[in-house]
Amino acid sequence: MSKGFHILREEGVVTVARCVPVRFDVSAEARFGPVRKLALAQQVRQDLWRALRQVRGFAPVVRVAEAGGGVTVTAGGQVEGRHDRARLEESIAVLLADPRHVARWTRWAR
Repeated sequence: MSKGFHILREEGVVTVARCVPVRFDVSAEARFGPVRKLALAQQVRQDLWRALRQVRGFAPVVRVAEAGGGVTVTAGGQVEGRHDRARLEESIAVLLADPRHVARWTRWAR
């Protein structure tokens, strides 16, 4: 993990965040099959940052939690200042649903 990111581990949950305490001002969720939680969180965080790095005051957070034979990913983060939060959440949801990203993330995290 790159310098400046925190990896928080709880029972069945891994969170990768720029800032602690973790805050989800914007977020979207997606389900995945069984994968390595930290590997998936790191890959999603990287692409989330690439997609939203132009958003001033954005600090990414990705939470991966065990759920029913797979995992649930909550991606988003903290946003300072005034932003169209609905547009940001839509951008995150589109990223999480992108078949090319999902295939790469899944391949990496298996």
